[in-house]
Amino acid sequence: MVKKNVYTGTGRRKEAVARVMMTPGKGNIKVNGLDVNEYLPYETLVMDLTQPLDITNTKNIFDIEVDVKGGGFSGQTGAIRLGITRALLDYDKNTDVNSENSFRRILKIAGFITRDARIKERKKPGLKKARRAPQFSKR
Repeated sequence: MVKKNVYTGTGRRKEAVARVMMTPGKGNIKVNGLDVNEYLPYETLVMDLTQPLDITNTKNIFDIEVDVKGGGFSGQTGAIRLGITRALLDYDKNTDVNSENSFRRILKIAGFITRDARIKERKKPGLKKARRAPQFSKR
């Protein structure tokens, strides 16, 4: 059974995957059951994941609940941001895309809709990491 007025989005970044559920509320954000400020260690990460809400002026309109797995704090923040962006697009799906006030247009200009596809490069044989060669010794 699907609840009414629940907007969802899935975000991925590096190894992190975030499932975002957005419901009308007062602007509370919970990540894995904890308040976002308790879960993330740095204020800049919190600012980063709330950017889509700030740019669309919806910060105090929705309560957001996030389940995030994998990766580190930076990757999880990027995944949550993409999930929030997709949930906002789900909320605004009935608005004309060509309208100046459409969330899709606003978020596209800001660059939040594109998934950041950069992932860790694999380690190569004979090297210490993906590109780091062993230290050269002449003697």
